[in-house]
Amino acid sequence: MKEMLKIMMMLLLVFATTFIIVKMTGILSLEQIEGWLMAVRDAPAIYIMAIVIALLFLDLFITVPTLGLIMLSGYFLGYPLAVLASITGLTIAGCSGYLLSYIFGNRILRFLIKDTEKREDMKATFHKHGFAMIMLSRALPMLPEVTSCLSGSTRIPFLKFISAWLIGIIPYVLIAAYSGSISTLNNPMPAIFTAIGITIFLWLGWFIFHRTQKKRAARQAS
Repeated sequence: MKEMLKIMMMLLLVFATTFIIVKMTGILSLEQIEGWLMAVRDAPAIYIMAIVIALLFLDLFITVPTLGLIMLSGYFLGYPLAVLASITGLTIAGCSGYLLSYIFGNRILRFLIKDTEKREDMKATFHKHGFAMIMLSRALPMLPEVTSCLSGSTRIPFLKFISAWLIGIIPYVLIAAYSGSISTLNNPMPAIFTAIGITIFLWLGWFIFHRTQKKRAARQAS
């Protein structure tokens, strides 16, 4: 577990660096994205969908306000198209992170963890707990990207990864897109309440998972 946490912290540091750069430069802020979508709101829906998909894919490399973007897609596209665009974008991002890490991640793991036994122990730990971690990864910023990269690096079976990924994103998208679709600029409260509710629910799920694993580890150590 210690080695897995070490790798996760390193990945979080990398993604946090891009987050800080984005915040400092003001690139891809929610206000900026809303401005782009306002500018093309009269364009065919396929163009707005393409922007949403591209931005959600870009979140793999540069931090994008995912929840806010999905809500905005609900407002500008309507519910069904927003769900389709958001699930497509998040799935492409997750699969890309998995594939890139599947190809290059093992070399990075060998560089970061020299000891073969510790490296294999880290992989075994993630194989054991990875499904739940991927499923609950929307609880924290940058955690989805970290878990998708770890999934590829540790060679978790793709079917297992994509199942956990879809279980995590589909309810998330359905609720967020719907709240955006029933919100307006004059009445943003549905989106605001939904954002708060989703965040609290996911944090609670992550807290319960972490607490359960901590108790299990303590029982095994005693």
